[in-house]
Amino acid sequence: MEAQVVEDNWDNWVFELEAEPDFEGEDSYKELELRSSASATKITHDWKLELDFDHRFTRTKYTYDDTLYTNDKSFWGFDVLAVKSLGDHWSAGLRAELVSSSYNNTKLSNNIMPSVEYNIFPYYESTQHQLRILYGIGSSYRIYVDTTIYNEIEELLWQQQLQIAYQVQEKWGSINVSLEGSNFFHDFSKNRVELAGYISIRILKGLSVRVRGGVARLNDQLSLVKGEASEAEILLQLQELETTYTINGGVGLTYTFGSIYNNIVNPRFGNGRRFF
Repeated sequence: MEAQVVEDNWDNWVFELEAEPDFEGEDSYKELELRSSASATKITHDWKLELDFDHRFTRTKYTYDDTLYTNDKSFWGFDVLAVKSLGDHWSAGLRAELVSSSYNNTKLSNNIMPSVEYNIFPYYESTQHQLRILYGIGSSYRIYVDTTIYNEIEELLWQQQLQIAYQVQEKWGSINVSLEGSNFFHDFSKNRVELAGYISIRILKGLSVRVRGGVARLNDQLSLVKGEASEAEILLQLQELETTYTINGGVGLTYTFGSIYNNIVNPRFGNGRRFF
């Protein structure tokens, strides 16, 4: 009896869509934030390819002296990752990213980061656990919306990054934690350290709920706008302000669909983790 050839209409590509709307308000203040993302992934034992697009839009309305003011801020980012397997413990890859952020005073940022990674556990044990150490050196060419506090309107920067990531995978979902540090070569005092993680819980086939959080210590805010911020910009957080730390968190739903034949596990370089 001849083996039946199964045709995969998705050609081993898997797609993911995510939406996370938030709303808050009071008598004189209202804020609507829309977050959305789309990703496409193709994984084999030798290669890992990822394409990610993220978009955030926030509209803030506030009333002052009987006058209604409306302000918008936006972010979009397109990220491409290509990783080559170099055995049971090593891999090498390249991440490239385009970013635009009104909040971060960035009209356009083009980032490239070649990196190498070592997994303490063999990659074939990644369905149970993994402990990855990643190091990269890359460049970032930035065009700013307004002149920065360092009198730059555009610049080319070089930086390095070290990341340690740990993950435990169970039938009900997974737990992920990462510690990351980076600095710019032109001034080593311009650096940051970040601790982040998330818990993903399976609800139904293809559908999961994710709880995430992170904290970072910042000394590398090179894109800050020169000059004094207005009262509205400070109160409504319309632009990035100087700070020594940030805290973030949230809850979202994730729906995954695509090729049912792509059951290859390849955790190299994580899952959609950005460098910049």
